[in-house]
Amino acid sequence: MDPISQAAVGAAIPQSMDRSGHVARVAFIGGLAGMAPDLDVLIRSSSDPLLFLMYHRQFTHSLIFIPLGALLCSLALWPLAGGRLSFASCYWVAFLGYGSHGLLDACTTYGTLLLWPFSDVRVAWNNVSVVDPLFTLPLLLTVLLAARTGRRWIVRAGMLWALTYLLLGVIQGQRAEAVGHELALSRGHTPIALSAKPGFANLLLWKVIYEHDGRYYVDAVRAGLTPTVYVGDSVEKLQLDKHLPWLDKSSQQAKDIERFRWFSAGYLAIDAGNPLLVTDMRYSMLPNEIDALWGIELDPSASKDAHVGYHAQRSAGRERIAALLDMLRGSP
Repeated sequence: MDPISQAAVGAAIPQSMDRSGHVARVAFIGGLAGMAPDLDVLIRSSSDPLLFLMYHRQFTHSLIFIPLGALLCSLALWPLAGGRLSFASCYWVAFLGYGSHGLLDACTTYGTLLLWPFSDVRVAWNNVSVVDPLFTLPLLLTVLLAARTGRRWIVRAGMLWALTYLLLGVIQGQRAEAVGHELALSRGHTPIALSAKPGFANLLLWKVIYEHDGRYYVDAVRAGLTPTVYVGDSVEKLQLDKHLPWLDKSSQQAKDIERFRWFSAGYLAIDAGNPLLVTDMRYSMLPNEIDALWGIELDPSASKDAHVGYHAQRSAGRERIAALLDMLRGSP
């Protein structure tokens, strides 16, 4: 999730358990430790645009790395405690803060390597957006109030809110998936790998995507008291021999496609407006569209050892924002 959410959760957990009386310092250390795993975004390469995708949410986010990550945070943050916390106490706070990061990220759709190095499965529970103010702001407010007043019950109330919100995300996801299955069956489709992913910053509007007969079908479901479906579009699933017949299977670009396939959980397609752009179908500005937020661009004239390019398109535009607001309101 976003750094503010990670800091809020990283601060709230040790703060709710604190017995030292230094609630503000505990929140400070826990919050910084909660953000620390995302320092992996610094692992980049000017020649390999996909390197950051391979290492973000990798070893720094794994369960087995938590003790070491907490130790590194403790060594850096203990001097900032002003002698009010023992090193052992600082380590415990950092352990709780650091350990919360990977688990919270796994609640999103992006995928987190919790079991690295034993497994390269990207764990994604799909029950909260990577940015969701309704999750973050109430929790952050309780963290700040508890730090100011020293009253742990305040942040415990915030933790209760956060856990309830994540549970609500699980329920809403299941409801959206059920509607997606009904929609697929109404089309005479037998859905393969159907999934529902929360829309940006809410648990009301969901993106439902499934595979049938070599195509991806994308629709939006507003999971209100009475679900509303916003029918989307479909696109062919990527087939190298059909869509990129010129590609040398032993080239670096072909290898990069497989790396991107792993990152994208297999949800790859060719962009409708660019036959050389391979996109990740899981993410789009509007939940019922096939225009992806990011992808990799190939070059038929590139050398055999040349990498693909990374392409990101995140501009919304007034029409898309208006359409998104209409969906959230449940407009026809």
